[in-house]
Amino acid sequence: MRKLVVFIALLNVFLSLSQTKTKVIHVKYIHEPITIDAVLDEDAWSKAQSAKDFWQYFPTDSIQAKQQTTIKMLFDDDNLYVGMRVNAKGKNYIIPSLRRDFRASGNDNISLIFDTFNDGTNAFFFGTNPYGVRREALISGGGTELRGFNTNWDTKWIGETKIHKDHYTVEWMIPLSAFKYREGETKWRFNSYHFDTQDNERNTWMNIPQNQFIFSLAYMGDMIFEKPLGKSKSPISIIPFVNTIVSKDYETGKSINDFKIGGDAKFTIGNSMNLDFTLNPDFSQVEVDQQVTNLTRFEISLPERRQFFIENSDLFGDFGNNRDANPFFSRRIGIATDLEGNNIENDIIGGVRLSGKITNNIRLGILNMQTAEDLQNNIPTTNNTVITLQQKLFSRSNLSVMFINKQATKNYDFLEDKDRYNRVLGIDYRLASSDNSWVGKYFFHKSFSPNVNSKDVSAGISTEFNSRFFKIRLGGVYVGDNFRSDLGFINRTDIFKITPRIERIFWPKKGKIQKHSFSIMPIFLWKPELNFQNSDYTIISSWQASFMNTSELQFEMLNRYTHLYYSFDPTGTDGAIPLPNNKNYYYTSFNVSFRSDRRKKFSYNLKPSIGKFYNGEKYSIQTQLTLRLQPYFTSSIQLNYNKIVLPKPYPNASIWLIGPKMDITFNKKLFWATFIQYNSQRNNFSVNTRLQWRFAPLSDLFVVYNDNYFTENVFAPRTRSFNVKLTYWLNI
Repeated sequence: MRKLVVFIALLNVFLSLSQTKTKVIHVKYIHEPITIDAVLDEDAWSKAQSAKDFWQYFPTDSIQAKQQTTIKMLFDDDNLYVGMRVNAKGKNYIIPSLRRDFRASGNDNISLIFDTFNDGTNAFFFGTNPYGVRREALISGGGTELRGFNTNWDTKWIGETKIHKDHYTVEWMIPLSAFKYREGETKWRFNSYHFDTQDNERNTWMNIPQNQFIFSLAYMGDMIFEKPLGKSKSPISIIPFVNTIVSKDYETGKSINDFKIGGDAKFTIGNSMNLDFTLNPDFSQVEVDQQVTNLTRFEISLPERRQFFIENSDLFGDFGNNRDANPFFSRRIGIATDLEGNNIENDIIGGVRLSGKITNNIRLGILNMQTAEDLQNNIPTTNNTVITLQQKLFSRSNLSVMFINKQATKNYDFLEDKDRYNRVLGIDYRLASSDNSWVGKYFFHKSFSPNVNSKDVSAGISTEFNSRFFKIRLGGVYVGDNFRSDLGFINRTDIFKITPRIERIFWPKKGKIQKHSFSIMPIFLWKPELNFQNSDYTIISSWQASFMNTSELQFEMLNRYTHLYYSFDPTGTDGAIPLPNNKNYYYTSFNVSFRSDRRKKFSYNLKPSIGKFYNGEKYSIQTQLTLRLQPYFTSSIQLNYNKIVLPKPYPNASIWLIGPKMDITFNKKLFWATFIQYNSQRNNFSVNTRLQWRFAPLSDLFVVYNDNYFTENVFAPRTRSFNVKLTYWLNI
């Protein structure tokens, strides 16, 4: 028996090793038309080669999938056709919503990834669920980070599904113009993954180790075209809009009745470059941000959702360190500060963006946008420019350079000399080994502003080793006291920060725990201008477990030290006595977080916390409750409560953030979402309700109502707006 066990173990190792060999699917060229009906009855499908033999990714990564998927692909001069049979043990699929661009976790779906330049760095992503709801995304950074998976990208394509007793069939037609690729290419890298909630499996065509993301671009097979791909017949896309808005500011009594006309235009240069124009853009239909409770001394970044900035966004936004020294943060464009220091919308007059591949190994990005002046708030008209160039090195690494310029294009009496312009020049090297076991980031940036000649650089290093049993990272960043990037996200200057981390991962052979790990991450910061005085540290010790039923549990202990250089009130209480500066604070807290099985109709996240907070105590609980009445209705509520108790004479506070959200998808074209948020920290109650009718491909009618109320002393209206926006995507 022991010999048999050893033999089976060796066989599994052999199969796992053999699976590292590249798999191939051949894509046949066709002349006859394909009807997209998910029937797959055309003669060409019977002659097409199949991609099959999927492997489990979850709960294990060493055996073949229980429920196999078969993928076939064909192409002609204009389109790529995909036909799939996705097996399942029944029809009990989980489909939370009929809304496009759904999340994969917690529902059934099949997804395909296409690396059209064979560089292991960027890819196009397409997916569907059994009801035929589609999603598309762009993957950047080699699939090594969640933030490199961007579902805000849109393109025109069609697809249908049919549900059968023990499987569903899928048929797609994706225009070749939706991709970017080199003319004459005969090979793309390709992979697919499948979420099966009934058998609780996640499966991949190429065998991907679980220490990598399921969308990793390091593990892909090849799709070989029967004949070279021709020149893309990419259409010129014109996307005009009209928008009418009625709003009132109850603080000032000012009312606005406005009618706007504008639009975007998209051109393809060659097969691999995008040229985008925008004129008088309006982003009022963009989904409202989810508010957060901020108990820190620093700004919090929120993700970019505006379509104009999405495609090839990594070319512009992946420089530096995204937490401490990101020199370009696209949300800075279109946002300015009023005379009271509040962030307000700053109209964009227009812009142009050129991005994509110059050659198979070189990418270029150029962004130029002009914002409008607002003389009432002393906001100048500015030109915002970003130029980047990226060279692929070795198998999957790259070297990038960038230049950023923000400059006032008029002379203003109110404009201080230091604000006339701000420029940043930098170089970044991103390391990615062929199997993603080694990844890293190394950068050096210098800013240029009037009358500043020193301490104006930022630099950083980060190297991470990722294996099945260990994750080890060594990282550090320096930001000079005078470093400045007006189009970036810079938390604070004059810091030297180190962020090492080590994690040990365990894979139990039986039981309810699928994997668990212990990790420790010390974060230390020093002030170079104060003889490298230690200003902060946080030591995070944690244990995390993932269960076979997809739930997760985590325990954390955080040991903190903070030296306050400026007085600070973490409660944000008006008129309160802030914590004094030039004092040291040592405090420890404990967190527990649990995420339930998202396959259930009712699921939840729960995170209680208790511990010291500066010179006092903090008790908090965060939770999100979600109810699914598929596929038409999903409701969730976010509840965050923080109770801060500081010694007298400093303030105490109970801070609430409550955010119920309801999403009704009447069908695949008509959606209604309502998001209500109460934030006691901002003394604001808001309602955002948005009706979207997709009357044609990527063409929408939006009806949006926003309402905000004061809540501090009296519940009274603050601002109110109602707008109707019509966009139409026209290909010529």
